[in-house]
Amino acid sequence: MSETQTPAKRQRTLIGKVVSNKMDKTVVVQVERRVKHPLYGKIIVRSNKYKAHDEANQYNEGDTVEIAEGRPISRSKSWSVVRLIEASRII
Repeated sequence: MSETQTPAKRQRTLIGKVVSNKMDKTVVVQVERRVKHPLYGKIIVRSNKYKAHDEANQYNEGDTVEIAEGRPISRSKSWSVVRLIEASRII
């Protein structure tokens, strides 16, 4: 008999923009998604905010980041920042 291996669970990832970095080791990331209105058919933008763990406090407001779901770190924080996609442009 061959040994059965369970496949690695695919981690949920989202891409969004940092809207707040005022907390220690935490950033708030706003993720937008486009959905079709059920009755009228117009495409509308829905958004959710996720608190994500940022160990080094290195991400600033306006940065586009990728976050991944993991075990709960605190009461409201179960996401962590994986990587920086685009830094904010300060004019």
